[in-house]
Amino acid sequence: MYNSNIPSKSELPSTGKLITSTIIAMATAGVLLVTVVLPSEYAIDPTGVGRALGLTEMGEIKTQLAEEATADRAADKATQIEAAASRMSVGEVDVQETASEADGAAPAKAVAGREDEMRITLAPGEGAEVKLVMKAGGKSNFAWTAVGGPVNVDVHGDGGGKSISYKKDRNVTKDDGIITAAFDGNHGWFWRNRGNASVTLIIKAQGAHSEMKRAA
Repeated sequence: MYNSNIPSKSELPSTGKLITSTIIAMATAGVLLVTVVLPSEYAIDPTGVGRALGLTEMGEIKTQLAEEATADRAADKATQIEAAASRMSVGEVDVQETASEADGAAPAKAVAGREDEMRITLAPGEGAEVKLVMKAGGKSNFAWTAVGGPVNVDVHGDGGGKSISYKKDRNVTKDDGIITAAFDGNHGWFWRNRGNASVTLIIKAQGAHSEMKRAA
């Protein structure tokens, strides 16, 4: 079997020729980028060549279509959020509920029928914490939903040097129920978006809490 001869050093292109060829290739790519790609894809035409060739108009159409698609997606997401919020409801709880006398805790004193709603958008990987300020034994009905994908959630409380974990869930899109404060302090949720798309949380609460706040 015949093997081709290895070219001699004199037959190989010189370093200068390689550098020249590289510069020419880069220059050609740059010219094509400025005169063809930018006008036709993004309607950016610094030289005017794209307009003369009709490429800039093509880019303007593509840009307009992309903007309209983005606006449509935003409108669809807003509609989904409003629809989800309208379906959510929280029942009323007895805000006069008191803590056990054995605990020696003061009766829960909250604004009767207090209602709160909060909306938070989480980027991929982002987390957020929302707490209800409550007295020991106080109860607040709640409901929350995640529009755009599931989240992980940790329901817990803290205050006065105390802390408690109520429950934890992974890959859930909604929950509802009643939080009963184990002690005076802040009681609520920490969510984490582990997905690849933004998620909007809608949180509603009604009952024996004096404030709904987003923790720093």
